[in-house]
Amino acid sequence: MMLREILLTLVICTGACAQVPGEDPIATPQPATPVCDGALTQGGLVICHGAPGETFAVAGVKQVADAAGSAQFGISSKAPAVIGWTASDGSYGDLAIAERHDEFRTIKGFDCDKVDARSPEQKAHAARSWQIKQDAFATFHPGAGALHGFIKPTEAPASSPFGPTRKYIGVSNVTGKPCESTSVHQGYDMAAPIGTPVVAPADGTIILADPDLYYEGGAIFLDHGHGLTSVFMHLSEVDVKPGDVVKQGDLIAKTGNSGRTTGPHLHWAVKWRNAQSDARGGDFYIDPALLLDLPVSDPQ
Repeated sequence: MMLREILLTLVICTGACAQVPGEDPIATPQPATPVCDGALTQGGLVICHGAPGETFAVAGVKQVADAAGSAQFGISSKAPAVIGWTASDGSYGDLAIAERHDEFRTIKGFDCDKVDARSPEQKAHAARSWQIKQDAFATFHPGAGALHGFIKPTEAPASSPFGPTRKYIGVSNVTGKPCESTSVHQGYDMAAPIGTPVVAPADGTIILADPDLYYEGGAIFLDHGHGLTSVFMHLSEVDVKPGDVVKQGDLIAKTGNSGRTTGPHLHWAVKWRNAQSDARGGDFYIDPALLLDLPVSDPQ
């Protein structure tokens, strides 16, 4: 009888009696409740968190959460004041989007050849460069995107923010004809002397490394995952090649004055590409400065 009671006690205690005093029982992990937040400004980024494989839709665009449960969406510079999000488990919500107030500038006495290709040679160079860029932007690699935060790619003061509209009025040094052109500045410029080190602002894979694109000059495209690609322009030195995997802070280039530029600086742009679509017409640039203020998740 005694042996029977001892065995019965052992069966009942299996698991529960093994608990260490003072510790809570091991809990079964529960799927994350879907939520979306991020840099909620026109030109910013929405980051949604949920269970891996969860399908999120933000402003009608769908993305599937990766193994970390993250889906990331660029916010257009012309986004409305409120955009909605939904998740495949039935969760939903609205996000208030702060409005941008970017300036309009008119720049006179400009060399038109710094804006548009005008001679046959310039046009041929620009066409080759355009195809190289299109091929790169059609290439996607996995990565954490903005989850682990961004750092400035070079230690230099900002010289021109993302967003201003610039109207150029000038004369072409090639043709002698006047010109007028209007464009939106879609990068974050830093006034860096030629030869200043440029580092990766976040982990990623190099998808383009070219010393001589027409407009950009020396250029690097760095795919961070989730469709986020850093674009570095006007470089004097390109120290990586396509396919290289780099970590945040790794040296990738040196600043310069190449391409269509009026002085030494680094132009850093970030393009958000819809990884769920083969059509690149819906891709757009977002404000790199907003990424610098995002909260950082533990990379572990």
